[in-house]
Amino acid sequence: MSLEVAIEKQVQDFRLSVQFKADGPPLGLLGSSGSGKTMTLRAIAGLETPDRGRIVLHGRVLFDSDEGINVPARARRIGLLFQNFALFPHLSVAENIAFGLRRLPPEERNRRVAAQLSAAHLEGMENRYPATLSGGEQQRVALARALSIEPAALLLDEPFSALDTHLRSALERHLRETLAHYGGSTLFVSHNLEEAYRVCGELVVLAQGSTVAQGPKEEIFRHPPTLEVARLTGCKNYSRARRAADGSIEALDWGCKLRVAQPFAQPPAHIAVRAHHVRVRPAGESKPERRENIFSCRLVAMTETPFRVTLDLRVIGNIGGNIGGPAETAPESAGFQIQAEVFKQEWEAFRDMPQPWLVELAPERVFLLPD
Repeated sequence: MSLEVAIEKQVQDFRLSVQFKADGPPLGLLGSSGSGKTMTLRAIAGLETPDRGRIVLHGRVLFDSDEGINVPARARRIGLLFQNFALFPHLSVAENIAFGLRRLPPEERNRRVAAQLSAAHLEGMENRYPATLSGGEQQRVALARALSIEPAALLLDEPFSALDTHLRSALERHLRETLAHYGGSTLFVSHNLEEAYRVCGELVVLAQGSTVAQGPKEEIFRHPPTLEVARLTGCKNYSRARRAADGSIEALDWGCKLRVAQPFAQPPAHIAVRAHHVRVRPAGESKPERRENIFSCRLVAMTETPFRVTLDLRVIGNIGGNIGGPAETAPESAGFQIQAEVFKQEWEAFRDMPQPWLVELAPERVFLLPD
């Protein structure tokens, strides 16, 4: 059971040229606004026609420009779920769910509607209208409608973006439970990196209409292939880099040398580390077991959320020992160089301790990026 996509289409601001295969767990599409995510879904669903290419769903050719094949949207057996729900306001819950089943015998149509009402926990709401439902209830109706046609593929375009935090969490849990029993192919578009990571098994990263990365989510987050992919997957810390004579890496924008565990044959263009992998602690803490990539730092600014704190740090020098030494030390006026994200409990433990503090960039957490 797989979905194979290789299409091109000229869009207003860029040329869409994507190629990927969804085979197995839900596949997430990541990318900035205007990168081509929604256009890709619309082309797969038959709502847009590519200029050229091929779309194959479970061995059935839906589009082939060379062969002149373009199956109409209504015949593709694809369920769509949009961020604005797109329910018909003049139809009841049951009628919305049954909308794509009009060609079925009444008995089969009623069976499917009842099954979806039960699965979406909508029993007793059959005769209500969308305007009387909460946002979460409307989204469950929209998902039930998409699944009622027993689609060969399910396309989810920012399905939770219109919901508040509590509803997003509840609906995401419901979606994960639903997808665990769904046998078709699923594409999931989201701007929320953590949400996409929880829902999907693999990721496709799009940039300016092109596929720039695809693979298991763990690998893409751990070792993004380019700086662009690192940024699109939420990496906030990156610096120009070059290899030093002693085998370390000079982080030119951070003003320090680093040891890196990652094997790397190509000359590095950038070095990067994710903010939640940066460790900060007071200088008076007991002597660390290892002394690689540990530097003195000062706090430039901090911002907080209910549970986490983001620290803007400036590296001011190494603490000696078997660690990277200074490369091209940034001036005092350079502002912050590295961001760290820590839990509030960690922050409370050292926030009032005298500065400078220590910042550690573990060699196995730092990754290199080619030009």
